[in-house]
Amino acid sequence: MLQSSIHYGIHFLAPLVVALLFFKSYWVKAYIIMVLAIIIDLDHLLATPVFDSNRCSINYHPLHTYYAMVLYLLLLFPKKTRLVGLGLVMHIIADSADCYMM
Repeated sequence: MLQSSIHYGIHFLAPLVVALLFFKSYWVKAYIIMVLAIIIDLDHLLATPVFDSNRCSINYHPLHTYYAMVLYLLLLFPKKTRLVGLGLVMHIIADSADCYMM
């Protein structure tokens, strides 16, 4: 229970806090963009079984690899891709927290 609370808290509350603190004039748009980064979980559909509560996503699923994470970090630098990059990095942090707590 605590693990899923932390996981989903990072997925949904962390982007809200970031949006409210750093993107005040368009916080709703910023929040939605960052939360939509959850779309990278579509790569879970390539796994068998699709969901395994004892599996760490990090470096298992294609969009959760270290190579992908480098790209997500690079997205933080250009202003046009910053929100997407923030959402993706926060997503990876949420999934990393799961792995750490296993």
